[in-house]
Amino acid sequence: MAASDQLLVVIDPVARRTDGESVRIAKDVLSAGAATKVCLPEGPEEFARALIRRGARRPVVIGDDGALLRAVSLLHRRRELAACALSFVPVGGALSLSRSLGVPMGAVAAARAVLDGAERRLDLLVDDSDGVVLGALRIPSLPALPSRPTATAFADLPGEEAGGHPWLRTCQSLVRTLASRPSRLAAPPTGPSRLRIEVDGVCVVDLDQPVEAVSVTPGGSGTGAEIEVRAVSPGAVPSPLRLLGHKVTVSGADFRYGADSVVSGPVRTRTWTVRESAWGLTLPATT
Repeated sequence: MAASDQLLVVIDPVARRTDGESVRIAKDVLSAGAATKVCLPEGPEEFARALIRRGARRPVVIGDDGALLRAVSLLHRRRELAACALSFVPVGGALSLSRSLGVPMGAVAAARAVLDGAERRLDLLVDDSDGVVLGALRIPSLPALPSRPTATAFADLPGEEAGGHPWLRTCQSLVRTLASRPSRLAAPPTGPSRLRIEVDGVCVVDLDQPVEAVSVTPGGSGTGAEIEVRAVSPGAVPSPLRLLGHKVTVSGADFRYGADSVVSGPVRTRTWTVRESAWGLTLPATT
């Protein structure tokens, strides 16, 4: 049996608790169509360990958007995204990201796409702290975005305990990064922000121009990111400025940003760079 026909199915513990029936259905469909090894991690360290030790098996993550983001973040930090196509079965409450990426909703449809679909290379936004964004980035962050649960017990393991285990040091670094990015959402800002926005090194909005909102979305086909800036004009309805670019820097007063259902910040400056076709996701084959 070819390595591509062997699956490593990693089932996020949140998915098992929230919708065990969908998890069971997805697992049955996958097992009927390919040789599968099922992992049931109890926390982020076991989740990471399973992916790191996947060998030649193709990884399939069953979980919500947070589980998908954890998997991509881990593989990015290990510089393994180029050689590893992820498959994903969405189960849980937060699924807007996976829906926007084209993953079928429903355990049966998503599992069949894993078996019969094709890898599609997608763009990625990588920030200057080595964090990743799969979907849309928004400034200011939306009040409805939840904060990401953290795993402080694992992140706080003493360094000497990880000394003999390179994979453990990688997981520690990943969890610390993920734990530092989101925070409990503070009150949303009131009124426009004073931000300097540069696209590919060119200033498109400076601090003297109030900004109502900024969005950055990975594009495709080598176009870079789609950037929309809504600057405030006195006495007029904000008219969006739309651009394409490969590098976006935002700086100014403390600001928060929302990306992939996670709120991060406050920060005073952040740069996002588009990595074209940086990661692969198995999606339904087009006819």
